[in-house]
Amino acid sequence: MAGRAIGPDEPPYVIAEISGNHNGKYERAAELVRLAAECGADAVKLQTYTPDTMTIDCARPEFSIGAGPWAGRNLHDLYREAHTPWDWQPRLKELADEIGITLFSTPFDESAVDFLEAMDVPAYKVASFENTDVALLERVAATGKPVIVSTGMASLAEISDSVEHLRAAGCRELALLRCCSAYPAPPRAMHLRTIPHLAETFDVVAGLSDHTLSNEVAVTAVALGASIVEKHFIGARSDGGPDAAFSIEPDELASLVASIQAASAACGRVHYGRSDVEEESRVFRRSLFVVEDVAAGQPFTRENVRAIRPGHGLPPKHLGEVLGRRAARAVPRGTPVSWDLLG
Repeated sequence: MAGRAIGPDEPPYVIAEISGNHNGKYERAAELVRLAAECGADAVKLQTYTPDTMTIDCARPEFSIGAGPWAGRNLHDLYREAHTPWDWQPRLKELADEIGITLFSTPFDESAVDFLEAMDVPAYKVASFENTDVALLERVAATGKPVIVSTGMASLAEISDSVEHLRAAGCRELALLRCCSAYPAPPRAMHLRTIPHLAETFDVVAGLSDHTLSNEVAVTAVALGASIVEKHFIGARSDGGPDAAFSIEPDELASLVASIQAASAACGRVHYGRSDVEEESRVFRRSLFVVEDVAAGQPFTRENVRAIRPGHGLPPKHLGEVLGRRAARAVPRGTPVSWDLLG
């Protein structure tokens, strides 16, 4: 994406989700873009909607949120507070381009896709609550750009249906993210073993959209094969705002980037035997040494040959072949055993 390969053989791709954490101030949104870059994130993500593209302004009880961090809020009021003004978004992309971090967005309806196409974003994210919106999926896929989909509450059948619509509409680069659509999400609800299953079942890049309160879940996801990690990002949780409770701060984002890079490097590949960094340690293996002076023609015995450190002699497995043989010449104590010592 934007020139950066994403997949199992690449370092994990880290997305810092700004969402509503700008708290209605452009300067704060711009600062979050800068901070995400400084912390080592690969991309920063916006959300592109208006209150009226998300819902209607209605006071009926159906439009009141019953539980969670937004309990008691009216949907239209919440989205009015949390949305990122559209006139900010081209400016934020220009800033991101200047400082070298990728910026893209989650559109929530087809008009948002049209707007983002005019901005020339490099990719699209589909939110977990919109992953069955066929019209949106088809419009996003028709751009021909990479698409990342949070699976959220979708069943396997619903995910399969969404993937089918995306591919039929032209999507050729697709990533599916395991996520739990709870805010915040408890670790027990993450079911991270779903990540490799998504990759295998749908032949896609798989990853994690993480709403938990720590970084351990994301690090574990990378160990299980996640190629993308997305986290909500805020300057300081004490700033408050709609998404503050499940967002990470700059020091936590920097720590996340370092931790998942280390986890990815540690996973490596299937490997046996010495690695290059172990070469100097080879000397500390046991090997066969002459431990008493042996005269020419004298037999080698368990008393004068032992397997000890360091590793300059024959491997211990050859002890049986050495015992009983006679010394080809006088051998002083401390000599590593080699085949040319045997008469």
